[in-house]
Amino acid sequence: MSTTIKALLARTWLLAGLVALWWVLSTARPSLYFPALPDILDRFVETWTGPTFLQHAFPSLVRFSVGYLLACAVGIGLGTVIGRGPGLVQRMPSWLIVFFQALPPVALIPGALILVGPGDAMKIGLITLGAVFPILFNTIEGVRGVEPQLEAMARVYRFNAVERLVFVILPAAGPQIFAGMRTALAIGLIVMVSSEMVAATNGIGYYVLQAQQTFAIPEMWGGIILLAIVGYVVNLGFVLVQDKVLMWRGESND
Repeated sequence: MSTTIKALLARTWLLAGLVALWWVLSTARPSLYFPALPDILDRFVETWTGPTFLQHAFPSLVRFSVGYLLACAVGIGLGTVIGRGPGLVQRMPSWLIVFFQALPPVALIPGALILVGPGDAMKIGLITLGAVFPILFNTIEGVRGVEPQLEAMARVYRFNAVERLVFVILPAAGPQIFAGMRTALAIGLIVMVSSEMVAATNGIGYYVLQAQQTFAIPEMWGGIILLAIVGYVVNLGFVLVQDKVLMWRGESND
């Protein structure tokens, strides 16, 4: 069992303690807005083990996956070009990138609705826009920070430009790139939920908002719990992949 899995299992006592506390407090003094946890869990199982999962959770996961993968491709590709490209490209003013990064993707939803419409393309585009900048910045800094000795050794072994990029530069920048990709995970999930709450007919965000507006409070909390589970599982999967790809630097304890 990897160090990462052991660390995660060791921390489950905290989660178990919080769940137990929630169970006791909500059962002792249930209310309309904070139902007893057993009721929430009953509705959770009833809702998300049936067709509702395919109707709402599956579309959300597809949108997030496509948007996040596009952000990774654009961020790593463009970041490598800017970080290692010709001098003119490397002198691209950083304030220009910071300007676009400072635009909250959620604030662009009204404009995106007008230009693209309320379909999946709008949501995927916003997820990509929100997630791309941490990856872009970390890739630029990572490829620029490769030690000159590594590149000199690659030239000694007569690596061509592509081989230096694939076998030296990107692996050396890997830890920093993965740090940006992990930050982008959380941003992508936030944008996914926000876009579904504003303009959607399905999705987890849409389901949670509709449950709140119709006072289906246990279902609302069940949707929130599902979002927490999705975030945890996605992060766990990411850490496992990161440990495999960057095994040369030792396993992560995150």
